[in-house]
Amino acid sequence: MEAESEAATMATEKTPPCELDREEVERIRAKLVDASRMAALGGLMASIVHEINTPIGSILSNNEVMLRSLNAIEQKIAASPDADSPGLQKALSIIEMMRGLASVDKIACERISSVVRGLKTFSRADDGQPRETDLHEQISDTLKLVSCQYRQRIRVETDFGDLPPVECYPQLLNQVFLNVLVNAGQAIEGEGVVTVRTRREGEMVRVSISDTGHGIPPDRMAKIFQTGFTTKPVGVGTGLGLSISRQIIDKHRGRIEVESAEGAGTTFHILVPVRQQPPDRGAAGEGEPT
Repeated sequence: MEAESEAATMATEKTPPCELDREEVERIRAKLVDASRMAALGGLMASIVHEINTPIGSILSNNEVMLRSLNAIEQKIAASPDADSPGLQKALSIIEMMRGLASVDKIACERISSVVRGLKTFSRADDGQPRETDLHEQISDTLKLVSCQYRQRIRVETDFGDLPPVECYPQLLNQVFLNVLVNAGQAIEGEGVVTVRTRREGEMVRVSISDTGHGIPPDRMAKIFQTGFTTKPVGVGTGLGLSISRQIIDKHRGRIEVESAEGAGTTFHILVPVRQQPPDRGAAGEGEPT
């Protein structure tokens, strides 16, 4: 009986580790599924960008031809002996209206092209090696992607410092910028301001993204980087954005910090080194984003 009791006790003691192992496997599986979904989405995005780019280029080309044609017709009418006749004056007013519409179409197409260029940059796969990158260009491209979400209710202010080319994984950093900028916009109810500042601090660069939103309660500050934790309604947040962002910054041997006060907004500070150092042999594989 004593031996059976001891065996039962040992079995009970071993159960929790097995349960934890199962939970760990499920957590890793979920992260792999998410990574696979992101990779598939990146490939789909690249295809969509190509499909949009071609017709937009055609529209812009036709727009230029139409504007030149309208100018040529206007010059012909102006040189006509009957230029002051009611019929030709009506034609000139129609030409002016068409020129205005064509100009609006050109601005709209250029805006679409700008967003498409941002998508193209964002969807381009990293080659597995860090490379020198203009962070201001990366941030500007990401701001174009969130502009449709911000629309007219959120004003974006930039205060770019003097930064050198930064050795990094640009597409991964784009994901961090996108996650934080989307969160900043969602934290603002109604109208507000998102400010992006960049500074060099010795061998590090700091990108600070501030919002005038509702802020983060103190009791939630310690949880915001936990996988699965979110304060957003169901269907709005997945709880993965900040967790993945921190893993990406860890991969860059940097750090991500946050300051927040309820009712006074939030600021995320993203710090990465100007130059990437080769990983320590004992730390191989650490900090890899999933």
